[in-house]
Amino acid sequence: MAYKQSIQPYRNWYAKLLRLYPKSYRKRFGEGMEQTFNDLLRERREAGDGLFGFVLWMFVETSAGIIRENITFMIMQNKIRLIVWAIVVALILMMLVAFAEEFTLTEAVAHSVAILLAVAGPYELWQWLKTRNSAYRIAFSAGLAGVLLLGWVNGAVGIIGSEDNSANLLYGAVFAIGLIGSLISRFKPRGMTYTLFAAAVVQILIPIFALLIWPAQASWGEAGVIGVFVLNAFFAMLFVVSALLFRHASV
Repeated sequence: MAYKQSIQPYRNWYAKLLRLYPKSYRKRFGEGMEQTFNDLLRERREAGDGLFGFVLWMFVETSAGIIRENITFMIMQNKIRLIVWAIVVALILMMLVAFAEEFTLTEAVAHSVAILLAVAGPYELWQWLKTRNSAYRIAFSAGLAGVLLLGWVNGAVGIIGSEDNSANLLYGAVFAIGLIGSLISRFKPRGMTYTLFAAAVVQILIPIFALLIWPAQASWGEAGVIGVFVLNAFFAMLFVVSALLFRHASV
């Protein structure tokens, strides 16, 4: 009984150490490793051999195994991500080498960031969305689609008149509210709900502001006033749908 009490702390410490292995590895080998350690510990104690040096060596060896297995686990779990980032780095390096004489340092950095966002950005976004529920993913996709479509239409042909009409700069407020609101709420569903509702309200108010406060810049083009308000209502509807879906995701 006395020797069991003397080795019990070592057994408890070793059992806790084994918990640091990846879950899959621990389920497969943890019980056997713990049993082997306990058997060796008991044999040395019964033989009258010292325990401290043996325990220290086992803890060091096990700790090295834990580090190795966790690194292997992370690599296996993220091998697709590593491939994507390797492709991105390769594209950036190829671009810099191929056009080294044509780009200034500023242009090279700008193009590198563009490649980084275009290739790795969507992948990282999808990996992040996979950790959310389906309602959140649909809500985020609807809001993102509305923002991207708004930027594309406004930049390509303009919403209030042509793309050269300075009144279209007012739509930058929609992007600002979306970005600031998302960051403040840390992308949590309830905060995103308020953010998207606010974006929808601003989307509707912009043509009213342009018409009443800034009439000189409100050149409505061929669509006319009604057409502009209908187009703004479409974007506002996308943001409202996204807000309602975020509200559902928070329940």
